[in-house]
Amino acid sequence: MESGKELTGTLALAVLTAALGSLQYGYSMGVINAPQRVIERHYGRSLGVRPLEAAVMSANGSLPGDAEQEQDHPSVFMYWSLSVAIFSVGGVLSSFLVGFVGDLRGRVKGMLMVNVLAVAGGLLMGLCKMWKPHIMVIAGRAIMGFYCGLTSGLVPMYIGEIAPKAYRGALGTIHQLAIVIGILISQVIGLDFILGNDDMWPLLLGLSGAPAVLQSLLLPLCPESPRYLYILLGKELEAQESLHRLKGAYDASADLEEMRREKEEADKVARVSISSLMCSSLYRRQLFVALMMHLSQQLSGINAIFYYSTAIFSGAGISQPVYATIGVGAINTIVTLVSVVLVDRAGRRTLMLAGLGGMCFCAVAMTIGLKFQMAYAWMSYVSMSAIFLFVAFFEIGPGPIPWFIVAELFSQGPRPAAIALAGCCNWTSNFIVGMAFPYIQNWLGAYVFLLFAALLLGFTAFTYLRVPETKGKNFEEIAALFRKGGEKVPPDAKSDDVELQQLKTPTCA
Repeated sequence: MESGKELTGTLALAVLTAALGSLQYGYSMGVINAPQRVIERHYGRSLGVRPLEAAVMSANGSLPGDAEQEQDHPSVFMYWSLSVAIFSVGGVLSSFLVGFVGDLRGRVKGMLMVNVLAVAGGLLMGLCKMWKPHIMVIAGRAIMGFYCGLTSGLVPMYIGEIAPKAYRGALGTIHQLAIVIGILISQVIGLDFILGNDDMWPLLLGLSGAPAVLQSLLLPLCPESPRYLYILLGKELEAQESLHRLKGAYDASADLEEMRREKEEADKVARVSISSLMCSSLYRRQLFVALMMHLSQQLSGINAIFYYSTAIFSGAGISQPVYATIGVGAINTIVTLVSVVLVDRAGRRTLMLAGLGGMCFCAVAMTIGLKFQMAYAWMSYVSMSAIFLFVAFFEIGPGPIPWFIVAELFSQGPRPAAIALAGCCNWTSNFIVGMAFPYIQNWLGAYVFLLFAALLLGFTAFTYLRVPETKGKNFEEIAALFRKGGEKVPPDAKSDDVELQQLKTPTCA
């Protein structure tokens, strides 16, 4: 029989169906950007801080009288920043529930259950004109963030468990690819002549829940994770059937044997909770690397570009900043496709180093361009080019890799807890950037991206010194790398009894 390494139609369906949740995440993250001024005007009307006629745009997009200055009213500014950042608050809260939801009824049913949240959040935003827009949008964004916090953990977990080892990196990158496609879709249909206008903007926000409807129809056709069936439930026959559905007719004995060994290791210790994972020394190095990689993704400054790119391009002197923002989304998508091809060839560590180092250089160039664009008109092209390259380097490595590498670093037992902690770290730093960036930008002005450049330099050094290459390795080989501090050891190395006892009775240092 064949080896089972080929990509089958069922495997493709399962990956693409799961990735609809990632697309919804990307759409929800990017949709708030393009119609910023339109939404702020409606907030102003609801809050009573500007006259009724100031909420109506003229044909050329300007505001009558001095309404443009009223855009910066403190109440409007606060509610707008909260509308952006509350999305991350929901993600922080729900990230701790990823393991519980994924283990409750399985990965597939877990994704199916949480779709009700996406529909509810979409309806709140889509119907926001029926009451107070700022309250309903913020509530809808919070619920949508809660959903995305769950799906951003469930999707990589499911894809990582069903992907053949040879394609694990490429299929894991699909999560990030779907995110950037969602961002691009939201930017295109957020144009003022499509949905980003005074009449249609609630529909634009409400469509955030649309992918959940399609995903709910397709998920019943997707096989459950064979690793979940065998290792957690002990259902070997069901796991074998799932393997055959995913990989076609092949000899599954090697995959089942690998899962059997992993199950034996998992059965030696109690179920790994979040607290025991944090306190145990057995997975401390893996956890530290996982958290730092997620921090490098969010504290790189990329979400400052995604959330506030229109305002940044306006400051760079671009006459039509929304189209430049769409250009960012297009480059985002194209480079992520390149990453899908490269990640299983060049390796995770190499792409992370190239991405972080390139972003650091671009952040410095962006600062120079923004600082001198008033003195030299051509400097606006420098800053704009730096933004495009900044996004491109992000999608080479720091964008996709942190999401799926957690599933590679941890075995079945601690994997849900590790994904929950990494997700919480990711969403918390996402919230900090989303909420604090406009204030930091007002404080530092053109030097704002020097802060991110310093952080990126530190993350590049950390990746070079502490992150091992996981390409083509199973969990036992990866765990051995961390036990030996990165030295190469035989792939059949096992955890010793002392380490297992440490996990059973963790003691926080």
